[in-house]
Amino acid sequence: MTAPAAPAAPAATTRSARETYRDALVRLMLEDERVVCLDSDTGLFSGVDFGPAAARYVNLGIAEQNMMGVAAGLARSGMVPFVNTMAAFASTRAVEAVKIDIAYAGLPVRVVATHAGLSAGHLGPTHHCLEDLAVMRLFPGMTVAVPADSDAVESVLHQGMELPGPLYVRLGRAATPALETTAQPPRLGRAQLLRTGTDVVLVACGPYPVRYALAAADDLAAEGVEAAVLNMHTVKPLDTAALADARAVVTVEEHWRSGGLGGAVCEALAPRGVRVARVGVDDAFVSESGPHEFLLGGAGLSADAVAEAARSVL
Repeated sequence: MTAPAAPAAPAATTRSARETYRDALVRLMLEDERVVCLDSDTGLFSGVDFGPAAARYVNLGIAEQNMMGVAAGLARSGMVPFVNTMAAFASTRAVEAVKIDIAYAGLPVRVVATHAGLSAGHLGPTHHCLEDLAVMRLFPGMTVAVPADSDAVESVLHQGMELPGPLYVRLGRAATPALETTAQPPRLGRAQLLRTGTDVVLVACGPYPVRYALAAADDLAAEGVEAAVLNMHTVKPLDTAALADARAVVTVEEHWRSGGLGGAVCEALAPRGVRVARVGVDDAFVSESGPHEFLLGGAGLSADAVAEAARSVL
């Protein structure tokens, strides 16, 4: 594996990924008359001036399953609908409509889900979403993307416009640190190599997991262990070529340990007998409410946990 120099430490940012998404979507609506925004009364677009695109913003209220059906109909009519809702509702409450109306029909609907993982920590376990990657990646033809920071969101939206089928984009709630790197910008379907290493490969998706993987790589380097770090921002299709030379792998995700990124990597590497350790949330609900990072630590996600998992597979 070859890559640019190791990234600098993450810098703070005051913009959340969902705010970046909102502003980028408004620009897309002004540039392309096919683009429609369907909202589920989230409040994200309150006070937004859509200008001449105002008629293509439709608030359908808290009726997520119906919204997926409306999106499918618009897509069948030649429009490019963006569905805006919370991840917990997109992947559970509305999942039958996603399966039948969108995925089965192979329609170019873009489901942009906010408050994913434990980012809605203050709202409690009913709004935590630790199952969406497992659900969405199972649907044939569905592209599943998890931007690692706000800067990557607009690029993902523009790349997603070229996809012939459905796209699921997983975002958090509040601002997260920017990923400062000299690596090539993320491309859908291709892992972003953030750090080189020959002993173990740390494969992460999402803002905090990628940060934890980079911090763990620093800790391991002090012990003489060379850890590569991959930002696997596209969970489906998985970039298996990026894992071709891996001898030991640790996956890191803000998701239940089963079914998500770790599950996808294990499925890809099982025929080769590569040892894989998965860092994620245990098979239990996170019953507490609280700040995002507090809940992540309580659920066992940290740089220390990643480093220890790496030691276990070496």
